[in-house]
Amino acid sequence: MPRSHRRRSEQPDDDSFARLLSGWKRTEVRRGQEWTIQPVSETQAVKSYICPGCGRVIEAGVAHLVAWRADGVLGDGADLAARRHWHTHCWRIS
Repeated sequence: MPRSHRRRSEQPDDDSFARLLSGWKRTEVRRGQEWTIQPVSETQAVKSYICPGCGRVIEAGVAHLVAWRADGVLGDGADLAARRHWHTHCWRIS
């Protein structure tokens, strides 16, 4: 294969690298509450869950997202333990 003569940056942009490491976690505000959102890809979805938005099953192998409170009064551990798996569509319309 021919070699590329383009310069490559030694380090990736800090923000994009941090997003890659965190699995594209983001924070959203819904109805005055702050939520942490973590997408789950098809390959990462190895269990089935009940979506709190529609009450239907999110089958294993289906991409979805996980949401938990980012500003709960009981601390990060309690917020993470109370996380819920949502269909992406259900979260968008909630």
